[in-house]
Amino acid sequence: MNRIINFLRASVHALFLFITLVPWTVVALLTSVFASGTTMYWVCQRWLKLSIDAAEVILGITKRVHGFENLPLAEKAPAIILVKHQSLWETFAMPAILPHPLAYVFKRELNYIPFFGWVIASMDMIYIDRKQGAQSFQKMVDQGTRLLANGTWVILFPEGTRILRGQTGKYKTGGTRLAIATGAPVIPVAVSSAKCWPKKAFIKTPGVIDISIGKPIPSVGREPGELMAEVEAWIEAEMRRLDPDAYK
Repeated sequence: MNRIINFLRASVHALFLFITLVPWTVVALLTSVFASGTTMYWVCQRWLKLSIDAAEVILGITKRVHGFENLPLAEKAPAIILVKHQSLWETFAMPAILPHPLAYVFKRELNYIPFFGWVIASMDMIYIDRKQGAQSFQKMVDQGTRLLANGTWVILFPEGTRILRGQTGKYKTGGTRLAIATGAPVIPVAVSSAKCWPKKAFIKTPGVIDISIGKPIPSVGREPGELMAEVEAWIEAEMRRLDPDAYK
């Protein structure tokens, strides 16, 4: 019975996302003609927040944030946010939670997804072409430096893709290399989203998702590998505290 109810809830939520995304996309694209990158971010952030709020009402998935006081307070304080990635939920939730505009590092191919990709393409994000190798990383540094100077935080998922609950992916050093190149501190974030919103699963489970924000880690004078090892150690230890059942 619970599975049927959760299936119906997921269907209603998916329908809600679709019927709100289309008109919101039209508004966002029209706004992009005359609006700045920051204005565009907050226009699109409203839809992401609406999606997360709808998940609370329709799916019964609530959130609990730990460590919010660890975020830099200054208006233009730079930060590289490195987040554990288990589901689509945190992609939507981080802009809804964090007080600064965020710039995701995206594969350029995502721009071609109807509606969602079109809006992403209109925002001031960091788009990379992995085929370009070192040239692509230099573009990421150039864009990241500009965005950080304007008070936008750069956010990455260091594992690169969604990871199954209770598992650890390979932490790549792109985020720490960017932090060292720009001098921005790294803020690790652990998210237990797979408890309620599993990878590639249509049916979601009501419950509480914990988001734990770590203290900023200075990047100046560090090596990318050892800095990422520190980030990984904190995130994975925190994941075992937030979701101990997944790591038995």
